[in-house]
Amino acid sequence: MQFSKSTDYALHALLHLGHSDRPNNIGIKELSVTLGVSESYLSKIMSKLRQDGIVRAVPGVNGGYELARPAEQITFLDVIQVIEGRQQLFECSNSNSQQHRMLDEAGGVSREHESPKKSGCLVEKVMDGAQRHLHQYLREHSIQSVMDEAFKRCNHEGNKK
Repeated sequence: MQFSKSTDYALHALLHLGHSDRPNNIGIKELSVTLGVSESYLSKIMSKLRQDGIVRAVPGVNGGYELARPAEQITFLDVIQVIEGRQQLFECSNSNSQQHRMLDEAGGVSREHESPKKSGCLVEKVMDGAQRHLHQYLREHSIQSVMDEAFKRCNHEGNKK
C-alpha cells in the first residue's frame, strides 16, 4: 500500500500552517514554494482539505489558508481519508472460488447447515484487522503530535551544542 504524493503534500502543508509563528493565514504561493510543488496542484489539494473542514480559506489580497480547527484535532487518518478516499483497503474477490469453498469446509462449515449469512473470507478477516490497526494508529497521530515531536528534537539538538 502506498499513499499518493497528494497526501504527502497535504500533511506537510498542514504542518506548515500549524507551525507558523504568524497569527495570519499563509498564501498558496508561500506554501507552494515551501513544499516545492506547483501552486495549481497544491490549490487542488487545499480545496479538498477546505471542503472537508480541515483548513479555512481566507479571501482577499492578503488571503490564504489557515487551520480550521486546532492541530490536535486533525489526525493523519482525517487527512488521508480526505485525499485518498474512505474506501476499504481490501475486498475479497475470491469468495466464489474453489479455494474459498475448501477453506470454509476445512473450517467445519457445512453448506447444508450454513446460516443464511455467508461465512466470511478468512483472508479478508486478516486484512480487515490490519486496516483497523492502521486506522487506530493514524487516529492517534495528529498534526499537533508531529509538531510536538519536532519541537522536542529541536530542543534536544539545541541542548547538545
